[in-house]
Amino acid sequence: MFELNGKVAVVTGASSGLGKDAALAYAKEGVNVALLARRVEKIEEIAKEVESLGVKAIAIKCDVAKEEEVKVAIETIVNEFGRIDILLNNAGVTAHGGVDSLSEEEWNKVMDINVKGIYLVSKYVIPVMKEQNYGKVINISSVNAILGEKGGIFIRHAYNTSKAAVLGLTKAMGASYAQYGITVNAICPGLFESEMTERTLFTSQKFLEKYNTLCPASRPGKKGELNGTIFYFSSDASSYVTGQYIVVDGGISIV
Repeated sequence: MFELNGKVAVVTGASSGLGKDAALAYAKEGVNVALLARRVEKIEEIAKEVESLGVKAIAIKCDVAKEEEVKVAIETIVNEFGRIDILLNNAGVTAHGGVDSLSEEEWNKVMDINVKGIYLVSKYVIPVMKEQNYGKVINISSVNAILGEKGGIFIRHAYNTSKAAVLGLTKAMGASYAQYGITVNAICPGLFESEMTERTLFTSQKFLEKYNTLCPASRPGKKGELNGTIFYFSSDASSYVTGQYIVVDGGISIV
């Protein structure tokens, strides 16, 4: 049920953090991987790591908020692999501040990458999956889709909004595309060390102490602890699950 060998996965935001980890984890399971990100030099290096694990990889420069780049990227992937079995919509950015301090430019950037990006990539991948009558779409949301933060630099209203929108889109897509053999689900990670968090949240010892005190697991997530949930939604183990989300947060959202 969890067999992934020989599948083709598209991973957006694959240049670092959870996207890079997922790409390498897929490769270890025998999945051929297409890596999409704006920083092509980084994904080219990751593609070499992926191929060293015995599968095929392709690195494509792509800003998921730009439709023409997305269109060309998906066409390139289909020409290279002939199909797309898995789409991991992972690309994401954040901006710190509340609605009383965020600039319109900051707000729009977060919405463009985190919400519009999923729409655009899915727009070109879903027709491929419909033709196959098979597909697995996994949208990366966040625990911040269901939780807010009271204090200081940790207020991120645009990010909260965008990640809640991902859950709404996941439900809508799940309902519409199940008839084509396509499941659409979301993952809400809690605090994991990544390029996005290591420059902000992980720089504050006060925040980490507070987080560890509140979190039932008493720590942030470790590298690789998201992969089991990704594999579940990527495999036929979740063939009758769609429009759902799983929170992977060490229990922080239940206290």
